[in-house]
Amino acid sequence: MMESWESLLGFASLLGYATTLLLLPVVLLTKKEQPVSTVAWVMAIVTMPIVGAILFAVFGVNRVARRRLRSRQRIQESLGSLLPPIAGSPTAEDAECGPVPAALRRIARRLDSTRAMWGNVVDVLHDADRVFAEIEGAIQGAKSSIHLEYYIWQPDRTGTRLRDLLIARAQEGIKVRFLYDTLGSMWLTRRFLQPMRDAGIHVATFVPGRSLFERWSINLRSHRKIIIVDGAVGFTGGMNVGDEYLGRDPYFGYWRDTHLRLRGPVVLQLQEVFALDWMSATREQLVQPELYPAAVQTGGVTAQVLSGGPDDEENVFHTLMFAAINEARRSVTLMTSYFVPPPAIVTALETAALRGVRVRIMVSGPKTYWVTRHACRSYYDSLLQAGAEIYEYRRGQQHAKTLAIDDCWSLVGTPNCDARSLFLNFEVAVAIYDATIAEQLSAHFELDLPDALKIELPTWSKRSTVERLKENLCRMFSPVL
Repeated sequence: MMESWESLLGFASLLGYATTLLLLPVVLLTKKEQPVSTVAWVMAIVTMPIVGAILFAVFGVNRVARRRLRSRQRIQESLGSLLPPIAGSPTAEDAECGPVPAALRRIARRLDSTRAMWGNVVDVLHDADRVFAEIEGAIQGAKSSIHLEYYIWQPDRTGTRLRDLLIARAQEGIKVRFLYDTLGSMWLTRRFLQPMRDAGIHVATFVPGRSLFERWSINLRSHRKIIIVDGAVGFTGGMNVGDEYLGRDPYFGYWRDTHLRLRGPVVLQLQEVFALDWMSATREQLVQPELYPAAVQTGGVTAQVLSGGPDDEENVFHTLMFAAINEARRSVTLMTSYFVPPPAIVTALETAALRGVRVRIMVSGPKTYWVTRHACRSYYDSLLQAGAEIYEYRRGQQHAKTLAIDDCWSLVGTPNCDARSLFLNFEVAVAIYDATIAEQLSAHFELDLPDALKIELPTWSKRSTVERLKENLCRMFSPVL
């Protein structure tokens, strides 16, 4: 009897081995991956079938099935009669800056279903205390709905304070929906969330996809930070919710970030991004007319919300950043907490510097994760040789994600300049076709320079062989950093 069970178990193991060996390479060949990546996964699965299969399930799935795209199309069809037909208006800045904003407007329009819309007020917020004060003020002033989506929400003093404010508003009859990423917000316990549910707040976790592989993959995360109040006021940018973002964490110290407060037609585009993510997580379509009030043109800024993720064929932010850097005539000013750029972005930055564009890059300094920091530094040599300026922030943690081109176009939001943000994460950002906003971003870059170390090529070239080996080793992991 024992021998028959052993034989059956052996047959099942052999069958599982053969199935893994045959099917997973076929699955890989049906995906649009880089050839090097495909070959590496096939070799791993052939040489270590079980281990390779587990690693592929966790790290190898970089695309969400097209059902999410179909969900987006259904949402947009449902919202077609609700979203106001306010056309984007050419602005004075287009004429002053030349063809750059117009070209980027056309590219962005092709990459996403949204379009540049005039009539917005965009407030660029750099002070963390003010960001949270503005968010709390908007929540306190809500009349009908509050929608929140976050990558990281900590159950600490800051997270609890904001949670309790949401609970109070929900008890007053405000419809509150809260969506969080299960990996980024892993410390949110049932005990922390239950008071929200008891108050009538709809709480959901971000689900990147429905298939088994998609659910297993830790790559497919929502890195978005979104708040929409009454469909009229919106917030997005680099800041999550937690004590560290207010400079209360002794390790990180001072926290340097950039967030946006939005009013005007562009807020409805942010609402649309949330509606798609909410539908993916809960299957509830947010198409109630009261969630999409008639947009009021309250300012003179032309802006456009763009969303990107592994459900897009176009790699929205990778393509847009690449195009923007190539369009630059005078300056490229980039701030990013994690700088592990794909080859195309590196080439674009180097080419811009070589043709005389002033390229300035500010990255995080000593507070960055060890692997990420050394991978980041592996790109310095060629960029410095091309003439780019590189600065490492030293005062605390530099977490802003901004790109300004020629002081007339800018991109502010959640994507870093790394493969994870540009290919793997679900991200959101606002393209702003306005000289004043771009000049503000450049001015704040200048204000940060005293708190940053400029990397000089002669000194950098003298670093030790050990440091170079660390950089090259960490760079091997750049596709998932």
